[in-house]
Amino acid sequence: MLCWNEESPQQRKQLLARPAVSVSADVKAVVENIINDVATRGDQALLDMANRFDGRTQPRLLVPSVEIAQSAALLSAELKAAIEQAYQNIRSFHAKQLPQGYSLETQPGVSCELQYQAIEAVGLYVPGGSAPLPSSVLMQGVCAQLSGAEVVLATPVKGNEKINPAILYAAKLCGITKIVEAGGAGAIAAMALGTASVQRVNKVFGPGNSFVTMAKQLLSQSLPGFAIDMPAGPSEVLVIADERANPAFIAADLLSQAEHGTDSQVILLCNSKATIEATERQLELQLATLPRAEIARAALANSSLILVESLEQAFAISAEYGPEHLILQIADAERYVPLVKNAGSVFVGDYTPESAGDYASGTNHVLPTYGYSKTYSSLSLLDFYRTYTIQKISKNGLINLSSAILPLASAEGLDAHANAVKIRLEALNND
Repeated sequence: MLCWNEESPQQRKQLLARPAVSVSADVKAVVENIINDVATRGDQALLDMANRFDGRTQPRLLVPSVEIAQSAALLSAELKAAIEQAYQNIRSFHAKQLPQGYSLETQPGVSCELQYQAIEAVGLYVPGGSAPLPSSVLMQGVCAQLSGAEVVLATPVKGNEKINPAILYAAKLCGITKIVEAGGAGAIAAMALGTASVQRVNKVFGPGNSFVTMAKQLLSQSLPGFAIDMPAGPSEVLVIADERANPAFIAADLLSQAEHGTDSQVILLCNSKATIEATERQLELQLATLPRAEIARAALANSSLILVESLEQAFAISAEYGPEHLILQIADAERYVPLVKNAGSVFVGDYTPESAGDYASGTNHVLPTYGYSKTYSSLSLLDFYRTYTIQKISKNGLINLSSAILPLASAEGLDAHANAVKIRLEALNND
């Protein structure tokens, strides 16, 4: 436990410092080679990488539609119902975000319009690892489905296993029919560049390791018209708690993020020394029961339990940090929500664990990390759209608007801009 008021400005800065994200030159070089390989050899490059990186002796690329259709039968009734409940909640929340264009006459004879258009084709990346991630399919897939975009979903499969039916069923609910068994930087390159089997997309979404992140960055910088969702970093949570908060709840929330990875970070800001001490004891008790305790302990080494003098000070510190997840375990928590600044997603009250947002409450779990909540937002339906504007000007409208256009064009020294107006005014005078 550390006391915020007893720390120097430099020490305070260190308390809020995130673990360094190390991306070596080796990672960049490997990813560049993978991108070039996919660009040159297409499908065969993906098949070779599945063999080399995922240990697949008989790899394939596309999941047959019959396997997607039959996925529900391979799930327990409990898991199937859970996926369906999560899907409905996520869809209900995001359907409210469907955008509406508008038209406005800015001055007589000058009509301006804003319209939304779904991005034509999107790629969704779902990491592999130690467990299937149907929740990641739902969070991305529901938005894609609501937008009407064409969808390609890519996910790695280990060894000679079959793709997990939970992944397939979540994809089925989201109307996804193009599922590619490929992972890592190769999958990102395939979706960005296109291959014989993998449709080229305009934007890629989804988390991944350093190779995936590097591939997204390199391709978005070098491929005209290709975009990615947001900067990605290790998972993090910040809990603001008071003297009446339940230490077991606090510890459970901290550990739910700490178990993500050794580079995760969790922070507690609390105005009660006794609560912090009780939370420390709860952390040890709960760690003893967790299969991923070793990972969580490593993450806790990057983390801090901080004593603050007031809740107001806690909110100021949180705003400076800009957490991915912010949990408020304080009395009358709703009253404090207006104090929240720079948070990816906020969980209000003792019975609102971050796990709810990760899976099934309805909000999106794709969130800005590493302080990017100061400038980026959680994934939403609008991320699957682009806007464009339309203007229509009448003859009289142009005459009246020319009094603004011509002086500005002249001030900027852009004579051709001015001439595009003058030539029309002359034509009107001749008429």
